[in-house]
Amino acid sequence: MDGKVAVVTGGGQGIGEAICRRLAGAGAKVGVFDMNADSANRVAREIGGVPLVGDLTKEADLDRVFGEIAAQAGPVDVLVNNAGVASRKGRDVPIWESVREDWEFVLGINVTGLVLCCKAVLPSMIERKYGRIVNIASIAGKEGNPKMAPYSASKAAVIALTKSLSKELVGKGDICVNSVAPAVIQTPILDQLDQSQINMMLSKIPLGRTGKPDEVAALVHFLSSSDCSFTTGFCFDISGGRATY
Repeated sequence: MDGKVAVVTGGGQGIGEAICRRLAGAGAKVGVFDMNADSANRVAREIGGVPLVGDLTKEADLDRVFGEIAAQAGPVDVLVNNAGVASRKGRDVPIWESVREDWEFVLGINVTGLVLCCKAVLPSMIERKYGRIVNIASIAGKEGNPKMAPYSASKAAVIALTKSLSKELVGKGDICVNSVAPAVIQTPILDQLDQSQINMMLSKIPLGRTGKPDEVAALVHFLSSSDCSFTTGFCFDISGGRATY
């Protein structure tokens, strides 16, 4: 990935940080996009990347952030939409106990923010006839986790958006859009869930463990590379055997 410019949302910790490190190690100049300035600066400093601080649900922030990466590194070749939330903290409840704010918070970040980031980079990708977009979905978007309806619905939307966008880009150059559906990965997002909820999800994984951020990053690396030129619109499971279809 020498000479490529990548932006990873939620790049300051967990899966996002692992992806930033993997892509930088492969030669890419990486924009570490995170709401937490300390996290973005730390990771960017350690990998020789560009810290990008902002709220991906706010278009003014996105205009500034993507302007910064363009000015410092060049047009974006790779966008990894990794930023996401599982719930409003402690709000893993049945649908009939959920409130409007639960849905707006999760879908605002996981779906609307993702779409806005795609819109920010696509005109340049189309003009240059090259690009890679990788959307981090979840196995919950295929199977639906109980007491996680907003999250499950948002990740189903990510999978469908990936398929829709990939078809819209056919004929516009070497631009591929794919998604990744992890099962439980050991990251700080688990702090948003009760241990009983985590145990339920682990019980569904035949390999009997959580995944590692580096394992997800390895898959994202391929999907972000020029080698991924005949695969688009697909959702890749990385679920320890939970998904077999």
